[in-house]
Amino acid sequence: MKRALLEEHIEALLFVAARPLSLEKIASITKSDKREVLEALEALRKKLSDESRGIRLLKTGSSWQFVTSPDTGKLIGAYLKEEVSGELTKPSLEALSIIAYRGPVTKAEVEQIRGVNCSLIVRNLLMRGFIEEVRDKGIPFPRYQVTPDFLSYIGCTSVEELPQYEKLNKNVALETFLHEEREKAGA
Repeated sequence: MKRALLEEHIEALLFVAARPLSLEKIASITKSDKREVLEALEALRKKLSDESRGIRLLKTGSSWQFVTSPDTGKLIGAYLKEEVSGELTKPSLEALSIIAYRGPVTKAEVEQIRGVNCSLIVRNLLMRGFIEEVRDKGIPFPRYQVTPDFLSYIGCTSVEELPQYEKLNKNVALETFLHEEREKAGA
């Protein structure tokens, strides 16, 4: 893969990632050599190190992620405070409902049900503390479930108390749809 294209792919991956990505993970996703990925990451970090940029590329251990520049701290803090305390959008409520009724569920499963990319919505729900990541050694992707804080916020002690939980949690038509989508993706 050409260097410019690899940088573009890495930049896009880091933009949508909900958490830092390791060099190995980036190399695996881009199907590139780790040395090439490291060179592209360093080149991207150099481009973003200009003090007039609002984004920086941060390396922590063997993981990489985008962060905001130190000069934007007050602006970003004010925005996040408003974002976290403001009302949820309809798409956020839809994703949160899916996670509450179907969780633990992968982001890909939420996207299959909604039909659109949910990366930013998942990130926002994580920031608000309404959902949490659940790791399972048997599944390579993180899964998400609602948090006790969310349940407390809506006045429930468990997801089973949600309206029509049994009906929506074990929906046969939805199970069939998700199974068919998984088979298509694997084919």
